[in-house]
Parts: sequence; structure tokens; C-alpha cells
Amino acid sequence: MKRIDRSEKVRVGFHQAKWDEPIIYELSTPGERGILVPKASAQVAQEVGDGFSSIPAGMARSTPVNLPEMAQNRVLRHYARLAQQTLGADVNIEIGQGTCTVKYSPKVNDQLARLIEDYHPLQDESTVQGLLQIFYETDRYMCEISGMDRFTFQPGGGSQGILTMASLIRAYFKDKGEDRDEIITTIYSHPSDAAAPAVAGFKIVYLQPDPITGLPDLEQLKAAVTERTAGYIVANPEDTGVYNSHVKEFVDYVHSKGGLCAYDQANANGLLGVTRARDAGFDMCFFNLHKTFSTPHGCGGPACGATGVRKDLERFLPGPLVDFDGQRYFLNRDVCADPSGVGKVRSWYGVAQVVLKAYCWIRSLGANGLYQVAKTAVLNNNYLFKKLMELPDVTAYYEDGNNQRVEQARYSLENLEKETGISTGDIQRRMMDFGMHYWTSHHPYYLPEPMTLEPTETPSKQDIDEYIETLKYVFREAHENPDIIRTAPHRSVTHQVDESGMDDPAKWALSWKTYLRKYSEI
Repeated sequence: MKRIDRSEKVRVGFHQAKWDEPIIYELSTPGERGILVPKASAQVAQEVGDGFSSIPAGMARSTPVNLPEMAQNRVLRHYARLAQQTLGADVNIEIGQGTCTVKYSPKVNDQLARLIEDYHPLQDESTVQGLLQIFYETDRYMCEISGMDRFTFQPGGGSQGILTMASLIRAYFKDKGEDRDEIITTIYSHPSDAAAPAVAGFKIVYLQPDPITGLPDLEQLKAAVTERTAGYIVANPEDTGVYNSHVKEFVDYVHSKGGLCAYDQANANGLLGVTRARDAGFDMCFFNLHKTFSTPHGCGGPACGATGVRKDLERFLPGPLVDFDGQRYFLNRDVCADPSGVGKVRSWYGVAQVVLKAYCWIRSLGANGLYQVAKTAVLNNNYLFKKLMELPDVTAYYEDGNNQRVEQARYSLENLEKETGISTGDIQRRMMDFGMHYWTSHHPYYLPEPMTLEPTETPSKQDIDEYIETLKYVFREAHENPDIIRTAPHRSVTHQVDESGMDDPAKWALSWKTYLRKYSEI
């Protein structure tokens, strides 16, 4: 029998399923049911009543809730089809912004998280002692990993974690009676490091990069700090992947002028067991549990921007926090009851399933395993960097500054664009034809034609090589057949999307109800 030739590393035969699937409300048929619930017997009805008369009048609906009406098999078919139209770490090599769109997450952790899907945040504490213990111990692990003294799991993601830190800085100075209204960040930090403090009412001061190293120098920081400076919020490594090894000097100077310092550790993949926020002098930090700690993002949620602080800032945190009195775990509403504090940043206490999955991931790896995650992530990233820098179409700014990229790198395809007219956005769409995710950059593009890749610790050398070979294949197309890229994707669920309405809120429809209101008469 002839041996199947698998030497080609580029999946040129890939084609994703496309179903032209309507949204579930359009599939609804009045009166159709997935399950028929039997009526209560006369005896039960007599004992418990009709189930409605006890509801306060102000809480009773005047009309039935608008839910889709469908048979079970149609519901299953609908979501199975949608699943076939989705790429992710389970079906493709997830190197484009790996932790954000998520690295591999052990399936056993998902199974464990389903064990608590029926829990309710209003349950009596005595009935959820195990889950409260997990919150408490995850807090302790976060403190050990970061050097902080206390964590809250309320923030629903990284940007809300940054908003929590910015709000805490504001509360701290309000409590001191100081009118400080400026936050310093860098242009290569995540855009939310500026956006979230701006939402909290701060003016933003940006530090610009040195043309050689890509990092601001200390003298620039000194010139930016004034009596109005409330804090310094920074990602390190920055979104370029470059790490500022002198960050403690920046922190120390801001402290000398009375400001607070907050560490954006959304992507700490390359830092676990290597360095800690507190060791660099930071007063607070946050981790994205749905990134570094391998709890899938869930398509924009659920997530968790676990936020930690030093001991004297604990009273400003959103509460309640989980404590242990030697006999039982409980929700402590006193520890952060300071009226000048942040207050809640979202309802309840955080996404319990996300905290549980992070807890399981940490426990399964242990301290040595977490350190191995960092070493492997850095190794994978630098192998990818070395291989891509051999290609004439790819460059990387600040390479002359002898800057080792840590967990990711922001490359530039400006050479390719100048020679072929093919942009990084064009490459992004064409990579979909091979079942690959590819990330450009946050807007605005501070570096021309950016390509931002982050392999994490998940992929093998063979996976990375396949991704590189696919990029090389597409780059070759850009020179030899650019039209196939300009018109891509061809084998994905959707082709090029009309983005003309993206910046017009009047055209947005984030729910079926909104869609009907705006477009039902069109």
C-alpha cells in the first residue's frame, strides 16, 4: 500500500465549515418545546400554592419572557454548527496572541468547574465551604507568585483589573486629602493602561520609547512626574515583548514623589517563578487568570483580572474577601469596609469557575511547574523570533538594543508592504484559510504593519515550525500572487467583512431586542 505523504507542513487543503446559520431567535417556532414539564399534582399545588402569588407585584412580569422556542435536536444542531465555525486552541495552532485567545487548558479542569455550575452566590456560607477554601487558597497562591498581601477576584477581566487599580489609587489620595489627577504610562503598554485610568477620571501622561532600546529612560520619567502625579501604571514586558530591567528605578522615583505604582501583569507567562511585582517595588498588580493561569477566556467572558495589593492598601479593595478563622471560611465584609474604598467593581465575588480552574492549574503544576511554564514560554518565543528574523519580509524594531523578547514579540511587515502592497491586515485574513489565528496589534499602530505573535508554553517545536512554514507560504504568495491575499479569506466562515459601521454606535445592535428596534422596518 502506498504510504501517505505528510511531508507538507502547510495545510493547503483546509476548509472550514460554513452553515449560514441564523441566530437562534430566527429559528424560534411559537409553541415548540425542548422539554415538556409536567404540571404539578393537585396535592403539590395545594401544599405549595400556585408558585406566583408569593411574588411581589412589582417583580412580576406583565408579559412572558422572550425566549426562543425550539426542540432539543434543533438546539443541538444550532450550537454544533456554530462550534464548527469557530477556531480556537482545541482545533488550531494558537500562536497568534496565544494567551489572549487562549493557550491549552486541561479538560479535567473544565470538568471540575462544571461540578459547581448549580451553586448560587446567595447560598449560606456553610454550604460552600469547599469553594470558599479555593478562593482563599488561590488568594494565597497569587500573593506568593506576586509578593502582594491580598487579592480580590471581583474584576471581570484585565481592563477591569486596571480600572480597579486606578480606582484604588484615586481612593488612596482622596483619603489622604491630596488632589492628584495624573497617571503615567508608556505608549507600548496595553492601551487599557491608559484607557481605564482615563475612565476613572485621570489625565494620562505617556512616556515615549528610546529609538534604540524601545524603552523610556529614567530622565524622561523624572521630567513627567509632578505634584499632580498619582501613579505609574505599566506593563512589563511591554506589548513589544521587550522587558525593562530597570523598572525598579522608575518605581522608586515615583515613590519618592509620593505616587503609587501599579503593574499590569496580564501576560505573566514568561515571569512565573522568575520575578515578582513586589520585588520591583510595585504597590499593586493584577493577573489575567484567563491568560497566564489557563482558564479559557470564554469569547470575551467570563474572565478574571485578579488584583492584588500590599497590606496597607487592603482596606481600599472591593469586597467582600474570603477569610479563615481557623474553623470555617467566610466572606469578610469588614476588612475592606472603608467608606473611602473602591466599593464593588461588579456584582458578587468573581467568576467562581474561573478561580477554580486557575486553582487546579496552579496545584497541578506546583512551584517548579510554574517556573517551567515560564522557561518553556520564553524558549518557544525566542525560537520563533530567531526563525522569523531569518525572513527578509520580517523585521523587529529595537533589535539593535540587544533586547531579548520575553513571552511575545511585535514584529513588523513594513518590508513586505513596501514591496508588494500587502498589509498585515491582509496577511491576517489569509492565515484564516489555513486554520490559523494571526494577531496584528492594538490600535493605534505605533509600529508600522505590526505582527504580534505569542506561542506560550503550549505548542511543540513541530507546531511552531508548521506555523512558520504557513507564514512563509503566505509571504511567498504576497510576492507571486498578491490578489489571492487581497481577496482572502476564501476557505473560512466569512469573507471580508464590511467594517463601515464599526465606528458608528447608531448602527450597533448588541442584542436581538436592539436589532429589532433598529432594523425591523428595513
